[in-house]
Amino acid sequence: MSRLLSSNADTFNLAMRNRWPVLLSGEDIYLRPLRFRDRTHWNRVRAENRQWLSPWEATVPPIDSHKALPTYYEMVRTLNAEARCGRSFSFAVWHQRNLIGQISLGGVIYGALRGGHIGYWIDKNYANKGFTTAAVEILTQYAFESLELHRVEINLRPENAASRRVAEKAGYNFESERARYLHIDGDWRDHITFVKENSAL
Repeated sequence: MSRLLSSNADTFNLAMRNRWPVLLSGEDIYLRPLRFRDRTHWNRVRAENRQWLSPWEATVPPIDSHKALPTYYEMVRTLNAEARCGRSFSFAVWHQRNLIGQISLGGVIYGALRGGHIGYWIDKNYANKGFTTAAVEILTQYAFESLELHRVEINLRPENAASRRVAEKAGYNFESERARYLHIDGDWRDHITFVKENSAL
């Protein structure tokens, strides 16, 4: 079984190396991988939204607390390397010329599972305007049509009502609860899981 999974992933990786970066367009927004020259935009938006995002942001468990956070350039290099290997696909969300958030399809597995999970954040100035839902819909379409994944998850904290609305509006269905699932805002937090399946497969 492990040999089959590895073979499928290797074949996919070879095909993906010539297909990155990818630009995904919607009606009001577009998704594009971060570039080195986006650093000023990204740092400004992140700084302005630090308090807004901190309750929902992934943090480093104590076992890894000695590791330094990557620089912006290291982050961009890693994100692009992961995409070329077919493991994770991360995009900045743009509205006109404004960087308004970030969305990623991570934990991608091929073979018999063919699944992944979506995570996202949005600038507070653009929240509750449908942009996050649109980004989820665009990335889900990419996952199903281009990557031919069978299943995509969104895992969110039960307290995050806005994120739950995004998942539901994007057509994801509640599946389960996961206790102490992810390290968020300094501790292991419970999450609820929403799932969408590829009806074409």
